[in-house]
Amino acid sequence: MSFQVIIKPSDRVFTVDEGDTVLDAAIDAGINLPYGCRNGTCGACKGQVLAGEVSDGEYFDSALSEDERKTGKALFCCAQPLSDLVIECREVAGEGIPPRIMPVRVEKLEKLSHDVMGMTLKLPSNERMQFMAGQYIEFLLKDGRRRAFSLANAPHHDRFLELHMRLVPGGQFTQYVFNEMQEKTILRIEGPFGTFFLREDSTCPVILVAGGTGFAPVKGIVEHALQLGIKRPITLYWGARTREDLYLDDLPQRWQAENPSFRYIPVLSDPAPDDAWQGRTGLVHQAVLEDHPDMQGYQVYCCGAPQMVEVAHRDFQSHGLPEEEFFSDAFTFANPVAKVTV
Repeated sequence: MSFQVIIKPSDRVFTVDEGDTVLDAAIDAGINLPYGCRNGTCGACKGQVLAGEVSDGEYFDSALSEDERKTGKALFCCAQPLSDLVIECREVAGEGIPPRIMPVRVEKLEKLSHDVMGMTLKLPSNERMQFMAGQYIEFLLKDGRRRAFSLANAPHHDRFLELHMRLVPGGQFTQYVFNEMQEKTILRIEGPFGTFFLREDSTCPVILVAGGTGFAPVKGIVEHALQLGIKRPITLYWGARTREDLYLDDLPQRWQAENPSFRYIPVLSDPAPDDAWQGRTGLVHQAVLEDHPDMQGYQVYCCGAPQMVEVAHRDFQSHGLPEEEFFSDAFTFANPVAKVTV
């Protein structure tokens, strides 16, 4: 059995097989709905069910409140149709790139800090993965689990795929990467996924907000913008706990030195005494607001922990940022808490 879905206001139509989510079917149909995590955490795929009925699936209450659910809101990465649907949501300009399953070889493992590993993946010699800067891939593990990581390189450097992995306490996959994985290991990936990429048709000044390894997709976006010669002002705020956590600090410093339209502002929340830190301190999104109390006319790309992204979204909107100018990618771990099943 399958169900028909009509998207408003575009009136585009696609079908969803029974048991599939609205988002997965849209991806398969080449329809570019906004999304980030694909597991009910970030809320980027939230939309309105105007007609029909869905099973909401498992999601996090921070992404969809009970009041929102009662008014017909749904997270399309989790929602499964129980009937034909009419939904209302934003669509991302352009056609999506269909995800592909591909084998990769671990070309290089390099510790970038005490708890961040840089991984370089090599595709088969006759293959390239088409992607947009800022998107992510998923590792397909032997037990059926998946692990998602953002691509840190720009599409014009597509011979290899670059990832930045933070060691997660108790995280089976990252523990394996840090302690057991060897170079030349063969893995399977699927991608690209996500709608966290630069909207090139805009003329708005860009504010990039990265928390920790949220720098990875931001790095790809900046390198892509510089390659294209985009002249829009771009400001990167990179938030971390200590100086060591700014694991590639020299790279954005070099971007700033070589490109007059690019600014880099690192922000430490808890600098160590021996950091001798003279820069900005506090929460990274608050540093943005100190510099931009009126956010009308800006475009924001925010990547990091779900709580940081959620608070930044709320506070930036309260300072005038239009809803349609906030783009996010919230990093999640294998076993997050506070999940709701409906």
